[in-house]
Amino acid sequence: MDSFIAGFGEVMLRLAPAGKTRFAQALPGTLEATYGGGEANVCASLAILGAKSRYLTALPQNPVSNAFAVQLRGLGVDVDRIRYTKGGRMGVYYAEHGAAQRGSNVVYDREHSVISESAPEDYDFSGMLENVGHLHISGITPALSKKAFQSTLAIAEFASGHGIRISCDLNFRKKLWNWEPGTAPKDLAKKCMEQIVAHADLIIGNEEDASDVFGISSEGTSVESGKINVDGYRDVARKLGERFPKSSLIAITLRESCSADHNNWGGMLYEKASGTAFFAPLNANGDYAPYEIRNIVDRFGGGDSFCAGLIFALSGDEFSKPADAIRFAVAASCLKHSIKGDYNYTSKDEVVALMNGNASGRVKR
Repeated sequence: MDSFIAGFGEVMLRLAPAGKTRFAQALPGTLEATYGGGEANVCASLAILGAKSRYLTALPQNPVSNAFAVQLRGLGVDVDRIRYTKGGRMGVYYAEHGAAQRGSNVVYDREHSVISESAPEDYDFSGMLENVGHLHISGITPALSKKAFQSTLAIAEFASGHGIRISCDLNFRKKLWNWEPGTAPKDLAKKCMEQIVAHADLIIGNEEDASDVFGISSEGTSVESGKINVDGYRDVARKLGERFPKSSLIAITLRESCSADHNNWGGMLYEKASGTAFFAPLNANGDYAPYEIRNIVDRFGGGDSFCAGLIFALSGDEFSKPADAIRFAVAASCLKHSIKGDYNYTSKDEVVALMNGNASGRVKR
């Protein structure tokens, strides 16, 4: 891992009521402030695991943005290639945590953020991607605006043209894809993401992204009821691989939502060359047996921690085999559900311990 793993996308200020209280209970009053954003979460998690990561974005030059950069730098992330502007704003999102049968809720306030107003010509892609071996992008930033889409596509094209490996998390957000009047969110997402994902070597999605964006679904799966047909995702991955010839690996997170506090969690990594799907975790018989995550502390950033774990594993030697890489990614993201905030403050050793069956949560003395 001599070169950097970079992530390009928007970071936001996250404001949330304490615990699992509702907005109506907390306001007027105090909200807890943290930072979060798909690609920033990935870069932070990668640095905590021990990788060289660099975060790329556009922000206003002000104390709030500076505090974010200081925080990320403190985690070991290179933030020296961030684009700053004299004016503009950082996006904000309000997060209300669910409990029991009440789901979580997100309210976005990110229109006209600096990154959504930045065009491709505003960036120095050559400088941003200097000594970068892997670029991570997602479907969130291009959903913000036409300029944000064009910039995401442009950096993907630049990276692809310079031999930089690319991972793309589909990350469909219906509330965001609204910048082209007269075009439905899913149609706009499909039109834009077709162009971006064409440059990806590694495609990542959850149990519903492939269906929402590209109309590729697993039969027998109902996200609303929390039931998924695990075997059906082999076919979903195969079809995604056929649709995007450059891709070599397709990863899918498998979440069964029993309630807001109880999720079953696992994942699949499909290797296109061999046509083999690797699942994790597995039981003693080698059958898929998801982690049962109860009493969830914070599921925001769970998918991003999966991305970070997978990229980390594939970029090194120790866990680079597909079967090992998916085990590492699923274990890392499982642990994230126990951590408050968007970042996964989990060490490599803690991930390996869970991979090896240490799931008791006992005190270490």
